[in-house]
Amino acid sequence: MVYHSSFVDEVGVSRACGCPLLPLKSHIKGPAPVSDQDRTDIVDEAITFFRANVFFRNFDIKSPADKLLIYLTFYINVALKRLEGCRTLAEGTKAIINLGLEKVPVPGESGFPFPGLFPLPQSHKEADTGRNKWEVIERCIQT
Repeated sequence: MVYHSSFVDEVGVSRACGCPLLPLKSHIKGPAPVSDQDRTDIVDEAITFFRANVFFRNFDIKSPADKLLIYLTFYINVALKRLEGCRTLAEGTKAIINLGLEKVPVPGESGFPFPGLFPLPQSHKEADTGRNKWEVIERCIQT
């Protein structure tokens, strides 16, 4: 069974590129609001559901938060592949830091892993907001 995000209530949640700007437990400043440290955020869900969700080829999207969950599952997989050849903690840390320094493509740019999943940004500002959102989320996964 595919696990879906519990963040289906979109009241008061803004979006960038069709992606909800959900609260995150992070000290990193970005476009998403800050969540309480004792509450589960979308990154926690992605990490918790990762092992089960990677086995499914099809994922029935029930909310925009599910789209974000798909992206986060993909990013966790990329991070784990970068760690595959690392033999020490220092090598792994360096690999993850370098991954975090790479430019994050937004929908419509070459290199974006899911063309068609997210709508194209309507403005340059929305593209920057989406890029900042994904950068912050990726840093949250790294920590």
